[in-house]
Amino acid sequence: MDDGICHIKAEFLIPRIVEKPVETVEIVAPAGKEGKAEDAKVDDTSEPPEKKGRMEGNAEEPQGKKKKNRGQNKSRTVPFKEEDGLRLCKSLLDGNLGEDAAKKCTNANCRFSHDLDKFLQLKPKDIDGTCYIYSTKGYCNFGVTCRFAGAHLDENRRNIYPEDFKPDTSMLVSTWLSTDLQHILRKRKYNFNKSTKIVNKFDRLQQEEKNEKAKSNEQENGEAKDDAEQKPEESKPAGAVTDEDVIKLRSAERKRIVFRDKLYLSPLTTVGNLPFRRICKEYGVDITCGEMACAIPIINGAIQEWALTKRHSSEDLFGVQLCGHNPKLVTYAAQIIAEKADVDFIDLNTGCPIDLIFNQGGGSALLRRQNVLKVMVQSCSRLLADYGKEFTVKTRIGIYNNKLIAHEMVPKFEDWGASLITIHGRTKEQRYTKRADWEYLQQCATQAQSVPVFGNGDIFGYEDYEHIRTKCPNIAGVMVGRGALIKPWVFQEIKERKTLDPSSGERFEMLKRYVNYGLEHWGSDTKGVETTRRFLLEWQSFLYRYVPYGLLERPPQRINERPDAYRGRDDLETLMASPNCNDWVKLSEMLLGPVPEGFNFVPKHKANAY
Repeated sequence: MDDGICHIKAEFLIPRIVEKPVETVEIVAPAGKEGKAEDAKVDDTSEPPEKKGRMEGNAEEPQGKKKKNRGQNKSRTVPFKEEDGLRLCKSLLDGNLGEDAAKKCTNANCRFSHDLDKFLQLKPKDIDGTCYIYSTKGYCNFGVTCRFAGAHLDENRRNIYPEDFKPDTSMLVSTWLSTDLQHILRKRKYNFNKSTKIVNKFDRLQQEEKNEKAKSNEQENGEAKDDAEQKPEESKPAGAVTDEDVIKLRSAERKRIVFRDKLYLSPLTTVGNLPFRRICKEYGVDITCGEMACAIPIINGAIQEWALTKRHSSEDLFGVQLCGHNPKLVTYAAQIIAEKADVDFIDLNTGCPIDLIFNQGGGSALLRRQNVLKVMVQSCSRLLADYGKEFTVKTRIGIYNNKLIAHEMVPKFEDWGASLITIHGRTKEQRYTKRADWEYLQQCATQAQSVPVFGNGDIFGYEDYEHIRTKCPNIAGVMVGRGALIKPWVFQEIKERKTLDPSSGERFEMLKRYVNYGLEHWGSDTKGVETTRRFLLEWQSFLYRYVPYGLLERPPQRINERPDAYRGRDDLETLMASPNCNDWVKLSEMLLGPVPEGFNFVPKHKANAY
């Protein structure tokens, strides 16, 4: 009866306020409609506290109607948007350079400001503290726009550079997408002949296999054509191995990365950004993967999508996850990334439950489009073999709760050429509710001959990890997702085989490091600061769920357990445990200064699924 409840020690619980009884007013249903008694009651749990703050900005729900919280807050707005006219042109970033013509903007259609004095008057007050970029690199390439500019401007408002500095004309926040490459992609001039040849080959083989099966069925029904018209028996393909060229598909013969027994950070949309992955690397994760990138924007040269391929030097085993519905487009995207980005492997998403992706035929919808999926995996595996990179697959146990199919897919993925198969122990219908089915994951892992099978779901501490590795001996490793978002030191706990109880001060230092990494990644100007703040707040929508070990009545905490309202051992710990958006913003202001006027934040994920 206590399942799903996280028990807190009595001295830390916040007593429930018993309000004085008030007169109840009966709500009369409109004529012709029957009203329900429970509709007339006020239900404090119908909306999580974080949705009731001033940061919400949403329209009120109809009276008497209980809102069902799941999925995403699709009606949210951008927390902060800076007009281009208020941003300083890059030609003036170094500050007051007088009449230096070489530094003036040469773009006649430049949409940014060229009035340095006006920009400095309108620029928000600098944030207290030192500039992380300047202290790390010896210079700050954001110059006078940096919100910590006082640390690296001289008395003439000029940016300070080291003596041996060489000008860098590249993008301020670099990605693997250069201007030239973006131009080629947008003009549709990139050479995809290699991918086209491979995809067409597997399309042809699949069509031949279909024809052979159709003819075989006709023979069984007595409708076979004349034997003279039949193709020779040797033309019938045997799985993916049809000739010497395709033999490279077999992962058992070309494995280069040892995946077994490693800790794998799940590719997490929005919150699995580069600064977060750096934090997880500090806590001991072995494999990291970028956020899900869609194939079509990659092919079209979208800067936002290409930013997801950026790798930090600390990520020693890094991959990019692709999502798409068309084999040729996914293979094209894999080719560009393999040729232009620094990755060790590319992962195919066949488990995304989001309706937008599913309705397009991507994500988990590929599980019911197995002919398409087969060509996709075969083509990408064959292509990446030429670049010395691996192709992996992440999936779910099925689409529908009453029809689990992952055990059937594992040998297929292996035969098609996947180097690693990761299975989330829930169906598409379940999304992130219910518990992961590890018994079924063990059954799936037994279907693989040589390819490692990783499991994913509900790993929240070293005890969970030890239990699963004992219960599921065929599972080659684990992937951790939400558990790492709530407590990123879970990887350290697993490796040290003990439960950690970081103080509020230690957790705040972790947030400081995240903010510094964010400023380095997104920039230290106003736009970069507010982007860092936004992603910090998105992460906090998961971080607040952590209950400190010392407060637990029955440790350890499980990922599906929801605690009662409690206070921490100090004010900062209490603030970190708040489910209210306003308190998350207060935390961000302690690190990034006051929010700008008009700032409005609503988390992307509702973050109330336990």
